[in-house]
Amino acid sequence: MKLLYSFLFLFCFSTIASETAPTPAQALNLAQYQGKVVLLDFWASWCGPCRQSFPWLNQMQQKYRDQGLVIIAVNEDEEHADAMQFLQKYPAQFSLVFDPQGELASHYQLQGMPTSIFLDRTGQIRFSHAGFFTAKTTDYEHEIQQLLQEGTK
Repeated sequence: MKLLYSFLFLFCFSTIASETAPTPAQALNLAQYQGKVVLLDFWASWCGPCRQSFPWLNQMQQKYRDQGLVIIAVNEDEEHADAMQFLQKYPAQFSLVFDPQGELASHYQLQGMPTSIFLDRTGQIRFSHAGFFTAKTTDYEHEIQQLLQEGTK
């Protein structure tokens, strides 16, 4: 009986261990946000402007969530621990996806950190910004408002 339990334990453990985690693209799955305005924000723990953008992103998510805004921050750190240390200092009140191999960054052809990509309710890229500038937050917010209003007409 012990041998049977040992075999079952090893079989179950090896089956669980061999299952692969979803790729960043699978984890992102933008199709589930059809009908929403999506702001993809690519960031890394070493990115200085990202420290400024996170509080603003939290504000935007809270302010516009009920109107259909979804913010997804895509982390580009190779080491998960670096991202977690950043998040302890700058908590995120929005969804996170981890992209340590840079698959999503490559797909979207990022030019710098952070990069924000604004998708309309049909999933089309409408606006994109490399960098985060506090002097431009009003402009960024106007773009969010524009995309949110387009879906309500």
